[in-house]
Amino acid sequence: MRDQFNKMMGRTRYVVCRVFLHLAGSDVAPILGVLNTTAREAIADDGEDLHNLGEGLVEISETLLRYDEAWLSAANEGEVFWDEGEAGDYVNELFSDSGERYGADLGINADDSGNEAFSIPVTRNVIVMLTVAYEGEVPDLETDLSNIPALKDALKALINLHYKQKLRAIQVHFSPAQLGDELTNDQLLQYYPELIPL
Repeated sequence: MRDQFNKMMGRTRYVVCRVFLHLAGSDVAPILGVLNTTAREAIADDGEDLHNLGEGLVEISETLLRYDEAWLSAANEGEVFWDEGEAGDYVNELFSDSGERYGADLGINADDSGNEAFSIPVTRNVIVMLTVAYEGEVPDLETDLSNIPALKDALKALINLHYKQKLRAIQVHFSPAQLGDELTNDQLLQYYPELIPL
């Protein structure tokens, strides 16, 4: 009832949502390359250019869609706001929470001392956390995404939001943050308890 009242009053509807996707298997490591490249480009732009961030989100979403056979579990959450400031506060809250998750800290300027082991462990688990804020209503993002068809529709909806210029904030976190780091099954259970098997 409140939503309809706010619509009648001509107020702008803001949605903030976060999608978790867990990919597993011996061939998920290349996803880290796409994620790291996108992260480096966002850092080079100081995260200020929403169009470039949107292009990165499109590339990540398309990559995830190509790796759908590796999807193991997922989760999503979100809130509707009628006040832009409140939506921004929630974006910041989700940003802090995502950044504090195990292995989501990205060391872009890592010291390459040359003392690293010649072989690195193969990444078998990757978690991607996509947080967006947008204007309007997108049913494909505002539903339970714990099944593969719904998750595919949600990733396509994120791509469409970029091209329709409806995105107001974009954040991408992932774990492990770089090739060679590992995210174990025990760490998944401890740090990402909301995940639901697909």
